[in-house]
Amino acid sequence: MAMLPTIDHELLRTFVAIVDQGGFTRAAQTVNRTQSAVSMQIKRLEEDVIQRPLFVRQSKPLQLTSEGHTLLGYARKILSLQGEALTLLRQPDMVGRVRLGVPDDYVMRFLPGILKTFSQAWPLVDVDVHCAPSSVLSQQPKDSLDLIIMTREIGDEIGTILRREPTVWVSAESHSTHLQTPVPLAMFEAPCFCRRHACNALDRAGRAYRVAYSSPSLATLQAVVGAGLAVSAWMRSLVTADMQILGKIEGFPELPEASIVLQHTSSTQSPIIDSLAEHIVEGFRL
Repeated sequence: MAMLPTIDHELLRTFVAIVDQGGFTRAAQTVNRTQSAVSMQIKRLEEDVIQRPLFVRQSKPLQLTSEGHTLLGYARKILSLQGEALTLLRQPDMVGRVRLGVPDDYVMRFLPGILKTFSQAWPLVDVDVHCAPSSVLSQQPKDSLDLIIMTREIGDEIGTILRREPTVWVSAESHSTHLQTPVPLAMFEAPCFCRRHACNALDRAGRAYRVAYSSPSLATLQAVVGAGLAVSAWMRSLVTADMQILGKIEGFPELPEASIVLQHTSSTQSPIIDSLAEHIVEGFRL
């Protein structure tokens, strides 16, 4: 019986990169090869190993053949198992669990990319994510969590400052809610320094307002603002494409900056915790 050919994992890595990046050019950057080298790898995979076309030629956007779809599932499994084996054998300390506290403010904006790169580096580490407002996370018992991401006022930072940003007024782009008197606000539940600063700023400006909606969840506030029901205030990086930033021209006073910080809250010394902290610092730079 003829021996079946083996599949070089580098060919599989390039193949998966092409699918994930949506093309040969971006995949070449991901795998640190030239585009011609990537094309040669796929040609070798198709002609010498699989002996079937994996991509529908001349299709835009890029499409897989049925054989390509089949190989993609196996390729992901093979690369994942290889990563797990190497982690277990070469980095036995990088197996376990880490507990992360984070407000839902940053879950959708920053966490997916952070957890993706961390999982790729250490596939055998489990991450428990505990979502709560910053005011609640700051009161967590010692050692109940390993790392906490939270929002702090300037000058009240404890831990590593991940970034500083202005707090801005926001409303739905297609609505004129900000013209109402009193202006309806959708704010985080008290105690929240962002809410306090926003209300104090309107008081000083003599702008009439009412807190029409209150929630600990950014997703809830975004839904309310997006529906044109209220104006709110949060950090600039959390503003979505369907919203407009309001300023002095619209009658909304400037708000102070705030800091996003990372705190190590566990007394346990662990390379797992340190590695996730490094990924978080890098992720908030983007």
